[in-house]
Amino acid sequence: MQIHLITVGKLKEKWLREAYAEYEKRLQRYCRLTLTELPEARLPEVPSEAETAAALAQEGKAILQACRGRIIALCIEGKLCSSEEFSAMLDRAAVSGDSTVSFVIGSSFGLSDEVKSRADMKFSMSPMTFTHQIARVLLAEQIYRAFQISTGGKYHK
Repeated sequence: MQIHLITVGKLKEKWLREAYAEYEKRLQRYCRLTLTELPEARLPEVPSEAETAAALAQEGKAILQACRGRIIALCIEGKLCSSEEFSAMLDRAAVSGDSTVSFVIGSSFGLSDEVKSRADMKFSMSPMTFTHQIARVLLAEQIYRAFQISTGGKYHK
């Protein structure tokens, strides 16, 4: 299975880069994981709605160019699911011919409507709000957990 993480922005903190690298290493035996970090659009300190919309549209075009296969957009209005349900969703994608999945994490302003409408699924990790950098680490951990659940590993209890 090929899993692509498309993110807007980079991991700035060393501890976040190390945490992501750990799950990236663990996932090597289950899938081919790639990461595309796209630049965040520059905005003033307090952007207008029009400036924010233009930035999201600009980021959205770059996101959609980077996506391959099934697109899963992480957004607040997305579907909540358990780790087991998430694992089953990845299993279904693999056996149904969608062995390439792109997970999309937008900027702090979210995702453009175009990205959300093109997504095959909108997914929410929690009703809580996380920074986009932490969301990347959490997503990597959940992908690893999903493969552990599928293979009967001991990681998920």
